[in-house]
Amino acid sequence: MLLEKIANFLWGPGTLLLVLGTGIYLTLGTRFLSFTKLKTAFSAALKGDSEAPGEVSGWAALCTSLAATLGTGNIIGVATAVAAGGPGALFWMVVSSFFGMATKYAEGYLAVQYRRRTKAGFIGGPFYYLEQGLKRPFLAKVFAFSCVLCCLISMGTTSQINGMVEAAEDVFPSPYTPLIAGAVTTLLVGLVLSGGIKRIASVSTLLVPLMAGLYTGLILWLLILNVSKIPAALGLIVRSAIAPKAVFGGTAGYTIQKALRYGLGRGIFSNEAGMGSDPITAAAAKTAHPVHQGLISMLGPFLDTVVMCTLTGLAVVVTEAWRAPGIDGANITLYALQQLPLPRTFLSLLYMLCLLFFGFSSIIGWSYYGEQSLRYLFPRRPGINRLFRFVFLLFLMAGAFLTAEATWAIADIFCAFMMIPNLIGLLGLSKQVFQGTKEYFT
Repeated sequence: MLLEKIANFLWGPGTLLLVLGTGIYLTLGTRFLSFTKLKTAFSAALKGDSEAPGEVSGWAALCTSLAATLGTGNIIGVATAVAAGGPGALFWMVVSSFFGMATKYAEGYLAVQYRRRTKAGFIGGPFYYLEQGLKRPFLAKVFAFSCVLCCLISMGTTSQINGMVEAAEDVFPSPYTPLIAGAVTTLLVGLVLSGGIKRIASVSTLLVPLMAGLYTGLILWLLILNVSKIPAALGLIVRSAIAPKAVFGGTAGYTIQKALRYGLGRGIFSNEAGMGSDPITAAAAKTAHPVHQGLISMLGPFLDTVVMCTLTGLAVVVTEAWRAPGIDGANITLYALQQLPLPRTFLSLLYMLCLLFFGFSSIIGWSYYGEQSLRYLFPRRPGINRLFRFVFLLFLMAGAFLTAEATWAIADIFCAFMMIPNLIGLLGLSKQVFQGTKEYFT
């Protein structure tokens, strides 16, 4: 498939090195802050700073960011990564997320450092630190344009609603299910978007704990029932990451590059570390110092990938759902959950609810990213956002009819388009991050 070939080209060795190398460099430059200041980050998120300038609390900004990242990537993306790249993909996904925490810290720091206050509220993100900090307005426009396209064609629409429809079809098998599910989701999203960032944040702070609690409870129950298989599964994950040919043989098609490609690709799709989407939300947070928001931002990859994706990946490996014949996409994780001692129909319904919560929250989070990018590109045309919402809802409806293979290939392509200019900005401005962090903690 042409889309898959393009995605594989964009996620070649050079891109993989850029992603992982940037995370390692930022981790070293911040003196392993993502490991040593994890407790401080949780305290900053829960305590907040209500008197600081901004539109929403730090916790609400984190929830809005998590609403966008805790999407179908945590359920379907992990499963498809393990199926395509072998269990070793989960290993590289988790490793990259630890370094991705430093990447997210730098993004949150720079978002607040270079944000602007306008009549419509605070606006910031990679387009401003690329333009004002790095002095590369062309890269800023490339990022903003890529973000709009990614929001409309991939991360904000098709990749989310496609998984939601798959789950709905399992519960309500009918040729009309995609149409009904797409129409209902589109209507609800439209109602939320009409309220702007404050309504998006309020819905996110409600949905994120609810959906994470329901899904985590089901996965933990499954792992407890299979606790005796976990040590062997962990061993397989590590061996598959380091020496896949020794584990599966040369004919299985699993290689280290494949494990890296799908582990890093799906990891970034899930936690968005390095994509530059999170700092768009971070710029609206009530915070008095860039370090404060940077600490809150770095919790995203930890909660999203280290916790949620690891649980999903383990469930898929211990139940051997990743190599079950004849299933793909959303059905891989569903196959794993169906090992629970509950009626199949009831489990399918719970799974559908999880995907609906995860997908819906991601859709509303990404819509905000797209609107802010348009606001940067067309600052003198505020009415364009109304047009954007209409087009966004059209793409959302159309995404209900795409195949899973096309959806994930498109997601990989647009992730790369956003990520490359953003990582260039992070590397170019890294010394500011290191210096500001050092001064803050000393």
